[in-house]
Amino acid sequence: MFGGVGICEMNRRVRRKCARGSQRLDLPNYPETEDADYLKLSEEGVVDWTRLPDDTVLQLFTHLNYRDRANLSSTCKSWRALGASPCLWQSLDLRAHKCDWGITDSLASRCSNLQKLRFRGADNADSLINLRAKNLKELSGDYCRKLTDSTLAVIVARHKFLESLQLGPDFCERVSSDAIVAIGFCCPNLRKLRLSGIRDVNGEAVNALAKHCANLSEIGFIDCLNIDEVALANVVSLRFLSVAGTTNVKWGSVGEHWSKLPNLKGLDVSRTDVVPNVVVRFFSSLKSLKILCAFNCSAIEEDTSVVIKSKSHGKMLLSFFNDTFKEISPLFPDTEKERDVFSDWRKESKKKDENLDEIMTWLEWILSHSLLRIAESNPHGLDQFWLSQGADLLLNLMQSSQEDVQERAATGLATFVVIDDENANVDVGRAEAVMKGGGIQLLLGLARSWKEGLQSEATKAIANLSVNPAFAKSVASGGGITILASLARSMNRLVAEEAAGGLWNLSVGEEHKGAIAEAGGIKALVDLIFKWPRGGDGVLERAAGALANLAADDKCSMEVANVGGINALVTLARKCKHEGVQEQAARALANLAAHGDSNTNNAAVGQETGALEALVLLIRSQHDGVRQEAAGALWNLSFDDRNREGIALAGGVEALVALAHSCSNASPSLQERAAGALWGLSVSEANSVAIGREGGVAPLISLARSQTEDVHETAAGALWNLAFNPGNALRIVEDGGVPALIHLCSSSLSKMARFMAALALAYMFDGRMDEYALVGSSSEGSLKSVGLERARRMALKHIETFVLTFADPQAFSAAALSSAPAPLAQVTDSARILEAGHLRCSGAEIGRFVTMLRNQSPVLKACAAFALLQFTVPGGRHAPHHVNLLQVSGAPRVLRAAAAAASAPMEAKIFARVVLRNLEHHQIESSV
Repeated sequence: MFGGVGICEMNRRVRRKCARGSQRLDLPNYPETEDADYLKLSEEGVVDWTRLPDDTVLQLFTHLNYRDRANLSSTCKSWRALGASPCLWQSLDLRAHKCDWGITDSLASRCSNLQKLRFRGADNADSLINLRAKNLKELSGDYCRKLTDSTLAVIVARHKFLESLQLGPDFCERVSSDAIVAIGFCCPNLRKLRLSGIRDVNGEAVNALAKHCANLSEIGFIDCLNIDEVALANVVSLRFLSVAGTTNVKWGSVGEHWSKLPNLKGLDVSRTDVVPNVVVRFFSSLKSLKILCAFNCSAIEEDTSVVIKSKSHGKMLLSFFNDTFKEISPLFPDTEKERDVFSDWRKESKKKDENLDEIMTWLEWILSHSLLRIAESNPHGLDQFWLSQGADLLLNLMQSSQEDVQERAATGLATFVVIDDENANVDVGRAEAVMKGGGIQLLLGLARSWKEGLQSEATKAIANLSVNPAFAKSVASGGGITILASLARSMNRLVAEEAAGGLWNLSVGEEHKGAIAEAGGIKALVDLIFKWPRGGDGVLERAAGALANLAADDKCSMEVANVGGINALVTLARKCKHEGVQEQAARALANLAAHGDSNTNNAAVGQETGALEALVLLIRSQHDGVRQEAAGALWNLSFDDRNREGIALAGGVEALVALAHSCSNASPSLQERAAGALWGLSVSEANSVAIGREGGVAPLISLARSQTEDVHETAAGALWNLAFNPGNALRIVEDGGVPALIHLCSSSLSKMARFMAALALAYMFDGRMDEYALVGSSSEGSLKSVGLERARRMALKHIETFVLTFADPQAFSAAALSSAPAPLAQVTDSARILEAGHLRCSGAEIGRFVTMLRNQSPVLKACAAFALLQFTVPGGRHAPHHVNLLQVSGAPRVLRAAAAAASAPMEAKIFARVVLRNLEHHQIESSV
């Protein structure tokens, strides 16, 4: 006898890039043919795609990622040759790939004309030289914490035509000034250098750049610990400089020396401790300066007079306390709306101003970097900034022609909306600002891009924002579910991971689950588990989490099972060591098993090889979330007879008793599931005895004292089951369970807890425990007898009080005076406990209540009749089962006797009559 486990759905907590414009291809010209013979169907009714003109195939290649290009190239010899065309290999993004020397060597033949390269991680950096891309001009790397001076020196030595080198935004902790010196010597054509997190940039390094890189127009020493400010003044070619986030800057000498930079147009001092007088000096001494960025500079924000002084010198100061759009609008005198400055600049392609383009291109990059860094640190007091302009800035930057700017803007959106990462809380106002600015369609558009970096970051933003129900609804209505389901099939693990996270968050909404299934999302999520069984904990956790939410829906749970989801999830529970994956896999199995008789998933999970053993093992995890979900899964699985015994054979009784002992200070959810799983297992008499023998009674009594309703309700259910056995009943008495059950019976706000506590007390004091209590010496037996009698009186008193609370005087008076159905129906309405209809009793348990109707105690007679009323009310889930048991056992005769007994209390008589009426009702229904 046990109730159902609540199906828990977990919101996904939050997580956290091409060249400008499209490349123009020099393609061969072919005469146009009106009839397009190459597209005519063959006799077999198919198109021979290999007959497409070469220029068409090349155009097709340009819209594919590298992996798909390689697959398409393998179709035939001619396409293999076209796939190696230099025009397709001017840019290469290796961030999603782990590239060893063998892979880079295989790519080398195609990279002779490579212009732009992006990579991720120091391991990949080591093998870059094997590409033999001697004409490389742009190199960008991230996750370079382990990148060393020697590796970087070799890279720049092999790529002497580099014009742009960017490493960040994460810190390059092992790169020193020695590597910067090497950059200066080896890359005389260098125009742009952006390095993040360098510990020390000394004068020798800066002077090497000044001496050997005559065209160096931009330097970004970002988030560095120390830089030589004086030496920077020697790089007279500089037009743009950023020292954002850099500490230990000697601002006293900066103003004097940097005034020697005659060409400086843009300066970024965001996130530094720069002081107002230095900024004012920049305005007055740097004649060429156009824009100064000072976001998140506390000293500047405290002295807003700096803004007035900047205007007096004709400079633009960008900070939190002024409007960025308004500040840069003077650059675009023809723009009608200040918020359109970025889009208007991009539209004016025919009359491009190189000077303006240079400024705006730098500004886009600086803004995307600063906004992302600020969003990541999430300082207090910026709500107004994000709502008034921050969100719009990020949305504008997402439309940049610079891929890395687009990526950072999308990542910024994914980050700034999150105000509590641990609890997956999204700021409603910020999410609404994104929606109001057209962010949904912009993000979905980027997610459709063939560029996997954009796909990944856009999908991450969609996932985070979808924690907000209104945003999730708009994403779904905009076709986002289909896009995410498609991206979940990506061969790029990072893309698939973020797509799975998006489906996880969307699947929280009941209204989206069917759409995810229709879009093939369930199959895609299951396939992800098999695709990355190792090394992809992030994608596995998100896939399992999404499947857990989807499994809460009956139809979706069947689809999960049909596409191999049970095997996939059990495999995760058995083999994966990552706690987040274990937790979500266990939760998914719990929800799959939570549908009772509506499908066969409960039995199917239990029959999957190793499922029960894996869940029992997870019960012993050190992680509360894992233990909680595993206990919830075992609770649900214990509804099935075979599963119940299988759990016991796998050591489930011992594991769950140990869990109940250890969770006294744990979360209520863990306590509830621990007690619930023991409740489910204790349905079996053998398991009930084993639980008592293993010491399970004491921790359940402790949980029954919990102030949390769900906890003490499940503990009461477990104690009710255990009390059926006389030996366990005595243990409950000896371990102090009677006061705990009496307290529940009289004080709990849960009718079910009060009901089951009363039934447990009735089992304990219906006489079957007495012979166990008298075992031992005569003196011990006498003492026990006295103690039990005192406990018995207390218990019966509170059972009586409990039953009487459901005996409506007016309804009882009417029923006592009439045998008509209406008064008895009124009694039923006032006495019924709706949740009790989910309880299922065995024949032995029903027989015990029938026997109790003959008990000498009037209180136990009334309690037994009240219990049988609950179990037989028409409409109850298991009422037909209980009625059949009563009919087979000959209970109607006992009920009639109880209803007619002169010495029986009124409650027992009336409740017995109601039970008889219930039996008649079911008999009539079954005959019809």
